[in-house]
Amino acid sequence: MTDGSDRITVLFAGQSESWAKWVEEECETAGIVTRLVRWDPLSRPPTAEALTGLLAEERVLLLLDDWYLRFDAGRYRAWAAVLGELLPTHRTRIRAVAVTPHRLPEAARELDPVSLHGVRREEAKVRLLTVCGLVLDEHTGVDLDRGLRFPDEPPPVSNVERRNRRFAGRDRVLEELHRLLAGRRGTTAPDSAALVALQGPGGIGKTEVAREYTHRYAGDYDLVWWVRSRTPLMAREDFAALATALQVGDGDELRGLITAAQQRLAGLGQRWLIVFDGAEIPQDVLELIPPGVGHVLITTRDASWSADGADVVELPRFERAESVDFVCRRATRLTEEDADQLADVVEDLPLLLDQTAAWLDANPLTDIGRYVADIRDGDPHTLGVAPSGGDPQRFQVVWSTTLNALDESAPHVHELLKLLAYFSADMVPVGLLRSARASDLPDHLARLVAEPSDWNSALRRLSETTAMSLEYETGPQNDILTVGSLRIHGLFHRFVRSTLSPRDRERASETACRVLVAADPRDPTAPRHWRRYADLIPHLEPSGALESADEDVRSLVLNCVEYLRMRGEYAIGWDITHKALEHWRTTSGPTDRTVLVATHQYANMLRRLGKYAEAERIGRDILERLRLVPEAQGIELLRAMNGLGGTLMALGKYDEAHRLYESATDMAIERLGDSTVPRTLALRSNLAQAGVLRGRYGDALDQHRSIMEARLRLLGPRNALTLLSALHTAWTLRLLGRYQEAFVLQERNASLHSQVLDREHSQTLLAQHNLALCARREGNLPFARSLMKRVREKVTHRRGSHHPESLLISADYAMLLRDMGLLDEAWSMADSTARTYAVLLGTEHPYAIGALDNCGVILRTVGDYDAARATGEKTRAAMAAVLGADHPWSIGCALNEASARAEAGDPEGAAEIGREALARAEAAVGHDHILTAGLGAGLALDLRATGRIAEAEQMAEDLARKAPRTVGGEYGHARFLSSGVRPHWDFEPQPV
Repeated sequence: MTDGSDRITVLFAGQSESWAKWVEEECETAGIVTRLVRWDPLSRPPTAEALTGLLAEERVLLLLDDWYLRFDAGRYRAWAAVLGELLPTHRTRIRAVAVTPHRLPEAARELDPVSLHGVRREEAKVRLLTVCGLVLDEHTGVDLDRGLRFPDEPPPVSNVERRNRRFAGRDRVLEELHRLLAGRRGTTAPDSAALVALQGPGGIGKTEVAREYTHRYAGDYDLVWWVRSRTPLMAREDFAALATALQVGDGDELRGLITAAQQRLAGLGQRWLIVFDGAEIPQDVLELIPPGVGHVLITTRDASWSADGADVVELPRFERAESVDFVCRRATRLTEEDADQLADVVEDLPLLLDQTAAWLDANPLTDIGRYVADIRDGDPHTLGVAPSGGDPQRFQVVWSTTLNALDESAPHVHELLKLLAYFSADMVPVGLLRSARASDLPDHLARLVAEPSDWNSALRRLSETTAMSLEYETGPQNDILTVGSLRIHGLFHRFVRSTLSPRDRERASETACRVLVAADPRDPTAPRHWRRYADLIPHLEPSGALESADEDVRSLVLNCVEYLRMRGEYAIGWDITHKALEHWRTTSGPTDRTVLVATHQYANMLRRLGKYAEAERIGRDILERLRLVPEAQGIELLRAMNGLGGTLMALGKYDEAHRLYESATDMAIERLGDSTVPRTLALRSNLAQAGVLRGRYGDALDQHRSIMEARLRLLGPRNALTLLSALHTAWTLRLLGRYQEAFVLQERNASLHSQVLDREHSQTLLAQHNLALCARREGNLPFARSLMKRVREKVTHRRGSHHPESLLISADYAMLLRDMGLLDEAWSMADSTARTYAVLLGTEHPYAIGALDNCGVILRTVGDYDAARATGEKTRAAMAAVLGADHPWSIGCALNEASARAEAGDPEGAAEIGREALARAEAAVGHDHILTAGLGAGLALDLRATGRIAEAEQMAEDLARKAPRTVGGEYGHARFLSSGVRPHWDFEPQPV
């Protein structure tokens, strides 16, 4: 079916590798043996002998791409001559296909190429096989379900910017990246992605190489996602956006969206690529790297990525041939000799080559020799700008020349550049500037923005002279294309800022801040505004907003921090408030309204990060200062009392927290006039939680129910605060031993949380955890384990194993594993949790003591009675010293010590401890509480063991009469009532 040999050599330039692979697969499928040969005009000598050697063995198929568009240029005419010499003799053995949308030069058109670009895949396949000599008839099928994706079809999911058609060289680096990524398939751990870091100094071209890689090898992937990683928040926002693109995940917190995207990628197999661009600190993005066996490419200046499992590829400067080729493509009027001189003077640095060539292209009257001499011999201090001291001399000279000339030829564009330097370099908010109010801009910029054509021309001029990256989008009226996004290289961005006079800096900062303030939706709690806040936050620091004394600017910063709290981004919120407060306190004093709000937010972030001691110090300082300021005796004081109360609860200072919340609640009712206004309800809720921590479960339940009912009336059943009150109510019911009632309420509450908030939201995970605890108490251990395990995995992945939320769940999960007989795993987790609590909170914190007591329970279960007894003695005394002997946790520790003593052969000692604890339990939690029943059951066993049979039987009879009124003898946690097995109590840390 072919007109000769069934072998063919495909010659292609490196940038067309995806086309070459597709051609190879289609030809091989059709029975044509195919060999791929990379043949880049840049690196191959233009000799007829080289091509003739290939033609002697088999036919040749040329893939004509954008490389071949340059055959009309002087340095490539030799190639055109070679093809002209060979065609008459080897016409039947040379075929060509075009994979570029551009018109080919005359020399390439002589090959009579068939275009594969811009047609459907099935048509392209028919054209290819026809060119290769296959005779196709109407019965010949085209299998569209197999093999590589057609190169003209982008990956179904991708956010990568369009390809840089001026990209040149770097073939060896790109091949090495591909070899490392593709070569690690099957060699890494089953759940590990192939990880490669492209490392090099600023200005070396890392981002452009990574972008070229995503296009050159796009056919290898079904998903390619670009994550800007200059800051942790930017990386998290960009990665979370992948969840939306994949149509997975919903809700409020970034972590939930990130997890949803990661889980989806884990199920996609190997055909995905994530690029983390500008990831300088590994810890900022390591948690984002998905599980599974896809590919991860990182651009970075940090060579330490190898310690985190990455293959590191160092990106060098251009080779001279690459420099010359790049410059000639960027500025077509330059000869190879001109390009060589320019490359020499800027030392083959890609960023400088790009900017100098762009300048020469935009200024055709500039004498090239003089320009090169100015760079070689120039002093930046003589060029009209004040250069930065942190950049190499060559950078300073080139950029000083550019700025000086721009100021002379287009001063309005130079003024625009000064303003742009006060936004984030990675994402200049072009849209915000375009829609800014005229009053927020200087007159000359307001006039520029008002006319779309002038605005686009100014941005295009900047791109042409400074090599900024522009992307276009359809204008608001769908009638014209306008600049949609703009990126400035970080080094150039820093240099421009360094050249500004103090007055220029002040003006640029004030204008940038006004633009950002005007864009503030002023409602960070509304999800519909979150995309806007995510876009604003990267500009807070470069604009000078964190240093501003302006009330509106500070309100913008505070709104952004509140947004971060809502999304669960506590570490980033802490960083922003910390930086802002360093400036605000010096200019406004500690009791200024905005300073106080920022300090409250700062302490809140510290508390949520588990840094309680520092949060307490700050909270006490605020409260003391406010009490000395009469005019501050209002909302600010209530906010300070509320924040400090939360910190005191976390520190185990429950009585002080309760007194503070009582005072705050009374003050709120007095000043706000009603116990059901939202702020008062929040204080009452915290007061109830303090009651839970003090062991006053009955009173706390009444308070939580009252608050839940009030919020139902005010906010409705699907509000997050209403759901939180229902969760607190169900939680307290369980602590009271009313397991069935708690389970029914919590099952509904957990379902609503998943619907209203998000399956990954902190509050939702807490609701699911309580549901697991309810199921455990009812005896449904398999369900409880399955649910609690999932919740624990999500929380530890999100927060880390040492975060308070993770430790709370781990403590409960360890005791659930004990219930199921998985004692080794239970011990390991309980011991690790107890040790971590002791390190983080101190050995005298109730959580550290309670977690250690859980270890004693497991020791008794495995038969190490002496160790269990020693642990029980220690924890009972410690808990009583901290909380008092009448606290339910102290009574629970006494129950466990009594059981350990009995098992260790001391029933008299056990009975003595049990009798005293039983009396305390009846007073603390009532006669029909499960803790009281457990103590009674243990005491009955000890009395029997010491020969006091009648008293033991009376105790057992009382238990049998009371138990059905409490939890019911058939429920899992109460089976000791009928089985004769010694009871135990396990400590549960409480959420604060």
